[in-house]
Amino acid sequence: MKTAPATFAWALKRDLRIALRRRADTLNLLGFFVLACLMVPFAVGPETDWLARLGPGIIWVMALLAQLTALPMLFANDHQDGSLEHMLASGRSATALVAGKLLAVWLVSALPLIVITPVMALALSVDLPRTGLLVLTLLLGTPTLLVLGAIGAALTLGVRAGAALVALLCLPLYVPVLIFGAGAVDMVTAGLSPDAHLALLAAGMVLATWGGPYLVALALRTSLE
Repeated sequence: MKTAPATFAWALKRDLRIALRRRADTLNLLGFFVLACLMVPFAVGPETDWLARLGPGIIWVMALLAQLTALPMLFANDHQDGSLEHMLASGRSATALVAGKLLAVWLVSALPLIVITPVMALALSVDLPRTGLLVLTLLLGTPTLLVLGAIGAALTLGVRAGAALVALLCLPLYVPVLIFGAGAVDMVTAGLSPDAHLALLAAGMVLATWGGPYLVALALRTSLE
């Protein structure tokens, strides 16, 4: 029987290799994020002050929606070819297996968005100090979004129109993360401290990364029974 660390490393490497072979998925995700952010000025107007105020919230919403589109990368393909059931029945730690898969998906879906966020912030006239804080909030918040989405994806595995159902399940749960993430930047805009918002985001990330893989593994076993 493989140890939990070995299972985690195996799942991480496996899913990263698969993601490299399916680079188009990551490029599509980045394309959606970039185009969605760049289309906003056409809708709300090109006024710099207006864009600078709305920019962080816009980027957060687009990152949230991009995370939703990445959820099928988690379990759907493995479920369709039967490898998911095989992995869960192989005697490996299901929690470690899920943790490795979650980290792999975060690295190929969320991290590229975070890396490109400063460019999008510049396009939306967001100043440098708030851009740095925006990147920090995304680093803290996207793991929580991913874990919440993974629970929804696991519960709806194999269900017809599962993607739409996942969105209905997850979007209400995403609201607090969105409020604290975009709100932290708004606090700086108002001349106030964002520490409380950042602390709540950090607490959510710790809880999600600590207990999330176990809950996702439990949801997977429930769906596959």
